[in-house]
Amino acid sequence: MPRRLSGLTTRVARVTNVGGVTVIATESLSKRFPRVTALDRLSMDVGPGVTGLVGANGAGKSTLIKILLGLSPATEGRAEVLGLDVATEGAAIRERVGYMPEHDCLPPDVSATEFVVHMARMSGLPPTAARERTADTLRHVGLYEERYRPMGGYSTGMKQRVKLAQALVHDPDLVFLDEPTNGLDPVGRDEMLGLIRRIHTDFGISVLVTSHLLGELERTCDHVVVVDGGKLLRSSSTTDFTQNTTTLAIEVTDTDEHPDGTRAVREALDARGVSVQDGSGLPGSGHVLLLTAQGEETYDLVRDVIADLGLGLVRMEQRRHHISEVFTNETDTGAGTDAGTGTNTGAGHGNGEQRKEAVGHGG
Repeated sequence: MPRRLSGLTTRVARVTNVGGVTVIATESLSKRFPRVTALDRLSMDVGPGVTGLVGANGAGKSTLIKILLGLSPATEGRAEVLGLDVATEGAAIRERVGYMPEHDCLPPDVSATEFVVHMARMSGLPPTAARERTADTLRHVGLYEERYRPMGGYSTGMKQRVKLAQALVHDPDLVFLDEPTNGLDPVGRDEMLGLIRRIHTDFGISVLVTSHLLGELERTCDHVVVVDGGKLLRSSSTTDFTQNTTTLAIEVTDTDEHPDGTRAVREALDARGVSVQDGSGLPGSGHVLLLTAQGEETYDLVRDVIADLGLGLVRMEQRRHHISEVFTNETDTGAGTDAGTGTNTGAGHGNGEQRKEAVGHGG
């Protein structure tokens, strides 16, 4: 049986384990400051893989990481990381965990190699192993050619890669990545997300990554935990978030007889009383139609219409939710969707105020 926190009764996530222990478990975890409650009785279990912790700035993400690292005591409640109690075994946790901080903290006059070797030595690696691990890790994050340059001349993306490298250099069992895509352009963000995914797939290291962008986590994570105002809103696998809907996405070819095949299909389906929408936001959206499948007869109707028009069928598939759509539907407060930037979701706080939370698609 996997080891669990004693007395933990709120199971908000499927419990999986590494070496007989849950990777992260919290029980009624709270952190209060004189004028604000950063965490409010947070209970969750996190298994191995890549887990996303999403919430707006001030939602309690960074506070949670500091508690899990044993750097900040909780006001009440308990937590374990890799089976170790954060209140009494913080040093042991930090030996087995890597941490990538959100803010820029790199010395500008030091090279990436010098810095990462230093961090490897601080983690207990002997000199030769520290140098070898540093070279391998910098190669993995794409900084091998630039490793001897002073970091003060690095771009934001390069600095983020250095911070990622120092979190990985001592070969941890788990890494905490705090807003790793902050300040990156869309290309840099995609590259960073790819690196994060490979941490688990290539090396078997579990990851807890924080972000305020749900769209990033959808593409990267196995599991998503949503917090706001220090409270848990939802904890589910990404598959559960993005389960199939009854919406069909249809794409067809054009022909000489029907130079705009998409329009021809729309008109034919409209004539048969089937409501059709453009697939805005989908790849190739100008040629994608969306309709609600009432049953097997809908598939047959679409097939017959396309065949009668003499068009080729490129795809007909069930569309999957975006996480932000599900999150918007499940919150009580209203939300407006902006096709360019994602979804703004208002979420309630303990003081009764409403705040806009940017949980849109990440690039």
